[in-house]
Amino acid sequence: MKISKLFDKGKIVYSFEVFPPKRDNPIEGIYKTLDELRDLRPDFISVTYGAGGVLAGSNTAKIASYIKNTLGIESLAHLSCVNSDRDNVREALKEFEDKGIENILALRGDIIPDVERKKDFFYAGDLITFIKEEGGDFGISAACYPEGHPEAPSMEEDLFHLREKVEKGATHLVSQLFFENHMFFEFKEKARALGVTVPIEAGIMPVTNKKMIERMVSIAGASLPAKLTKLLHKYEFDDEALREAGIAYAIDQMVDLIERGAEGIHLYTMNNPYVARKITEGIKGLL
Repeated sequence: MKISKLFDKGKIVYSFEVFPPKRDNPIEGIYKTLDELRDLRPDFISVTYGAGGVLAGSNTAKIASYIKNTLGIESLAHLSCVNSDRDNVREALKEFEDKGIENILALRGDIIPDVERKKDFFYAGDLITFIKEEGGDFGISAACYPEGHPEAPSMEEDLFHLREKVEKGATHLVSQLFFENHMFFEFKEKARALGVTVPIEAGIMPVTNKKMIERMVSIAGASLPAKLTKLLHKYEFDDEALREAGIAYAIDQMVDLIERGAEGIHLYTMNNPYVARKITEGIKGLL
């Protein structure tokens, strides 16, 4: 099923993100994680595109196939293009198609320092155009940034490029992490005013590790509100307390999103079934 069709059912779409194991780790570990996540009954699970978006060694297709064909849950395979040429992407599309994967999250991907980027694709919109030209019957999703892409000169220009991605074929949007809901709703209002009518899913990342969240905030260009900064300092040396406080913060954020009419919530699980379960239990009855 195409991801965009899930939003036609009149209910909040609730989904997860996982990432493939590092090259030195066996892939079986992620299957155990996914088996636990299945019990939480997400509408779909997305799979990131390997470390740094590098094509070589990516298990994305294999994991997305397991989600769809073994667990019976719709999957969304990430596909980044900054370090790929047309032949690389064409090969990835064929593998997705062969494995029955119907949905792709089209991304530019992270620019890796000291690695010369390929020249075929500069933006996610270029990748979306290529996927459509190749003729595969994929549902295409794209990313959006409630606080603006960190490389965009302005929010207005970022929104203009977001509209371009939709015009080129994206039928569903997943937001990067954010920690203040008003930023998401203000962003969504601006996107709608520009004619972006596709579903926009709110991406939520629980704060369970100080170093990890500081790195992700830096990459995504998100801001940390004072309340969250206090939690990070208060529990900096107490991992368990920070995890529980981060879970509580995420639950509060998600409850507010649901009550204010969010179309969907995409939980960045960081491959942690415990955190996903606690959060899902915290919003039980609202989905």
